[in-house]
Amino acid sequence: MLRLGQKVIIVGDSFEQNLPVGEYGYIIAYDRNADNVFDYVVRVPKTNKHHFVPGADVELEETLLRQEADRIEREALIDFALATKNSALFRRIMNGEVEEAPAEASKEVQSNQDFIRQIHLKAWI
Repeated sequence: MLRLGQKVIIVGDSFEQNLPVGEYGYIIAYDRNADNVFDYVVRVPKTNKHHFVPGADVELEETLLRQEADRIEREALIDFALATKNSALFRRIMNGEVEEAPAEASKEVQSNQDFIRQIHLKAWI
C-alpha cells in the first residue's frame, strides 16, 4: 500500500484510459470502494489532472531507479567480463549464480568427544 503524497511513476495503462505512461504523479487519495478496481487517485502535475489508477499501473520512483541502477551495473559487469575475457565472471553474471558463502567452507570439524559432550548437554536441558 502506497502512502499519501508519495511520488509514483505511471508504468502502465491496463484499462486503456489514456494514462500518461512514463509521467510522474503523486498519490492524493485511496479508492476504498470494494466494487471498484482502482486503488489510487493520482495527481499528474504535467497534465493537471487526477486519474483513477489500479495498483499495478503505478510504481514507486525509488524502486524504478533501483532497478535501472541494477540493470546498468549488470551491463557494465558483462562489458568488463568480455573486455578482460573473464569467462567465469561472464558465466556467473549470465546464469545468475550467487557466490558461495565462505563461512560454510570454513566450518571446523568437531571431534567425537566434543560432539558427545554437546549431545549430553542438550539431553540434560
